[in-house]
Amino acid sequence: MKVEEMVDEKVSRRGLLKGAAGTAAGIAVLASGGLSFFSKAEAKDGPTVKWPWSYKKLDPAITAEIAYNEWYRVFCGAAVISSVFGQLRDKIGEPYKSFPIDAFVFLEGGMAGWGTICGSNAGANIVSNMIIGPRIAGPECENGAVIGSNMMKWYSETPLPVYAPKDPRVKTVIVKTTSDSPLCHLSVGKWMKASGYPLGSPERRDRCARVSASVAYKLVEDLNAWKDGKYVEKAAWSPAKNFGITAQQNCTDCHGANIPAPPPGK
Repeated sequence: MKVEEMVDEKVSRRGLLKGAAGTAAGIAVLASGGLSFFSKAEAKDGPTVKWPWSYKKLDPAITAEIAYNEWYRVFCGAAVISSVFGQLRDKIGEPYKSFPIDAFVFLEGGMAGWGTICGSNAGANIVSNMIIGPRIAGPECENGAVIGSNMMKWYSETPLPVYAPKDPRVKTVIVKTTSDSPLCHLSVGKWMKASGYPLGSPERRDRCARVSASVAYKLVEDLNAWKDGKYVEKAAWSPAKNFGITAQQNCTDCHGANIPAPPPGK
């Protein structure tokens, strides 16, 4: 079926997802602004909702448990997204019902296994961005748009994992480590060195599931505070302003004497 024919049929958002997700046409719709198409479709699911999306407060502990168990299905980034958006699907409905949570499984392993940004950090930024808006959106977002950025700072400075699941799949005591970085490679690598467990071990897997749960817990705490108008930015960090280049505060962990620097006067 052609995309044009699908539009003509005026299918519902849910129907479009079920009927087209596995077809080339469905992929084309999603790739060419599918979510905006859903918001304009004549659907039974509810009225059009503009971005940023509405939010209802969630229980951080329940959210963390969902994230922990979802890690074993879709890994870190999608687990964090699912733990929040999955609940908001029930509490609010659209546009959360149409959001393709499982598509973000690629955040696993620091983005398709490349060890870059930890998927749980990326997932937290996706969630906060959809609910609050981008951090550059202006004064109306100042009290909450930095949640995603501050999440990465919290992640870097906190001994993780913080959250202990009610019924852990691995009973071994999981040691806590501080990554000093939002990167998967450093976070996992430092933990492996401290714990002695290899990458493929059940202990490492459960550690990452608990880290995702910890991030989900913290994310909902911050979103709830933002919803109540009580969120306070914990720390301002602007590497571009301080150093003239986008960066982290801990380049030497990886780069040593070979830290790249911007040209003089730039």
